[in-house]
Amino acid sequence: MVYTLAASTLTVAAPLGCDAPPAEGAEKAAQGTRGASDVVVRGTDEEMLVLEVTEANKVVVRLPRVEVGQGITTAVAMMIAEELDARLVDVRIPLADARTKGNQFTGGSNSVSSLYGPARQLAATARARLVTAAAVRWRLPARTLRTRDTMVVAPDGRTATFGSLTASAAGIRRPRVSSKPKPASRHRIIGRPTTRIDARDIVTGRAQYTGDLSVAGAKPTVVARPPTLGGKVVSVDARAARAMPGVLKVVKVGTGVAVVAESFHHAFKARDALRIKWAPGPLARLSDAAIRSRLRAAVPALGAPPSGSAQVAAEFEFAFVSHAPMEVLTAVADVRAGRAEIWFSSQGPMGARDTIASVVGVPASKVKVHVLRGGGSFGRRLNDDVAIEAALISKAARLPVKLMWSRTDDTRHGRMRPASHHRIRASHARGRVVAFAHATASVSESYDGKGLTPQGGAAPLPSDSGLYNFGRVSGDSGSVELAMPLGAWRSVDSGTMRTAEEIVVDEVARSLGKDPVAFRRTTLRNKAVKAVLDKVATAGSWGRALPAGRAQGVAVHEEYGSCVACLVEIDATDPKQPRVTKVVMAADVGTAVNPRGLEAQLMGTAIDGISTVLQAGLHIDRGAVREGSFADFRYARQQHAPLHFEAHIMPSRREPGGAGELGVPAAAGAVANAYARATGTRPRRFPVNF
Repeated sequence: MVYTLAASTLTVAAPLGCDAPPAEGAEKAAQGTRGASDVVVRGTDEEMLVLEVTEANKVVVRLPRVEVGQGITTAVAMMIAEELDARLVDVRIPLADARTKGNQFTGGSNSVSSLYGPARQLAATARARLVTAAAVRWRLPARTLRTRDTMVVAPDGRTATFGSLTASAAGIRRPRVSSKPKPASRHRIIGRPTTRIDARDIVTGRAQYTGDLSVAGAKPTVVARPPTLGGKVVSVDARAARAMPGVLKVVKVGTGVAVVAESFHHAFKARDALRIKWAPGPLARLSDAAIRSRLRAAVPALGAPPSGSAQVAAEFEFAFVSHAPMEVLTAVADVRAGRAEIWFSSQGPMGARDTIASVVGVPASKVKVHVLRGGGSFGRRLNDDVAIEAALISKAARLPVKLMWSRTDDTRHGRMRPASHHRIRASHARGRVVAFAHATASVSESYDGKGLTPQGGAAPLPSDSGLYNFGRVSGDSGSVELAMPLGAWRSVDSGTMRTAEEIVVDEVARSLGKDPVAFRRTTLRNKAVKAVLDKVATAGSWGRALPAGRAQGVAVHEEYGSCVACLVEIDATDPKQPRVTKVVMAADVGTAVNPRGLEAQLMGTAIDGISTVLQAGLHIDRGAVREGSFADFRYARQQHAPLHFEAHIMPSRREPGGAGELGVPAAAGAVANAYARATGTRPRRFPVNF
């Protein structure tokens, strides 16, 4: 169903869930606007994707997802422009504030797939009503009219912009032309490589991030944090800080001591002048070696292998990893008696509103959360620590604040991908794998800091996707609970699970005397996965001769209704300074709404794989994170990026699957396998240069 909203311009809404309940408190329809019984008029858009055509000839859709660089605003704009026959420059996709009902969750690589149907249906309905409005105005059969460039065109050449028709179209209840979305064969925008609609704004600085906001009275704020995870303030001498120029307030909060000042320069200077005595956090006696030992012990034992089979067994360690989005965490908070207003980038703004309401002691109905674009996330903005902390500081200081976490704040006290240990055994007999067991243990969170939502404590489950025809697939999982802030990291469990499995697949092929690509081809279940593997093998010239110290690696992955393969070439003549020189990826994601955006996603996942396999991880030293910035958390820079990258998007008429996280496991696995072949080693601990 697509609903007509009571408005003076054409405004239609599509529910994002078929079972979405009616919006509470919806305004009654304006007199004369309610039509046939199949039209529901609503005054709110809480669980809706809402489209409005303005008199200025702009198409506006308030998006209940967050843009964090993945290009969702561009993809949705393309869906809308396709069905409306509008110019892409006439489509606006602002981000919706936190609602009280519906789904505003951004994650799980499901934004495009969940919006594809509703967005297209929404625009197709709007188009039908605009065409009908033009037909009434011109007294022509609606079927004779066409749409292009955000206007309706008559057979005699007359045109009317959508904006000039929007008021009359708002009253149309029974369109005279079809409201069905186009078949894929008629798509002219969907499937065409398209530059981001916000690209110019991003590169010229017009794009607004939280740090760019000028909210009335909001003062720059930073927090002095403990040297160890979970450390607490014992005492603070703030006399020198309070006497410094530009300092407005110094307040103690559960996570440290906040300084509110006239500028960030003043705030950082005063923060450094604080004299604080800290109580050590609960992990003060724990370092990497002990954590790894606990994880190893927590991995459940594998059962007995099939009798008469030979075994390929391996154990793997993966380090903690920071999300490290390029835009540091920032939130603006204005908490006053009985109400609160927050501005920040959130992947789950509805949950954030409820949590903030709870910690500052106001009703959720009195908390407004404005969603801002984010400069990267990779799962980091699933957690709302910065907004919760900003709200608590604003309440304590009795001032609106603009809180910024420095890079060091987030690296040492922010969320991170859990460390994990994997034990895998592949049993083979008569040239094929007859059983595959994968047991794992991961650090899970027992953090109970005030207002900080703990990451779920369940350890990842072993792969059971049946990607390969490996006979009986089994596994189990354990966990080690530690009081440290963890968070879902791009591709979540698959980034470690599949990486470890793809390394073992290569080692099984080697033990059977088979080529890794040929072995995969004979054991993969899914034709689509075989197709992407064949594509990278051909495009990347798999098996070509390379000098000593250089090699190729390959890996595949299937998830989110999509699949991907990656081929990597690496130069590891110096094993301590390996350089990935070439990456070839192929993906089948169903309909690729924006192939250029998908290529960018795959390129990003290749960099993630290079980083986390070769060099980027976090150490724990006596309860403290050793790394503090990109200087020592060694994420790949330009000098580490592949000299050659290419992405191949497989043609498909299926509806879209997920893509944002899809490439990480395949890229990581391919990098690991290339490194192993180039160095003649069997890497077991990642990153390899840790």
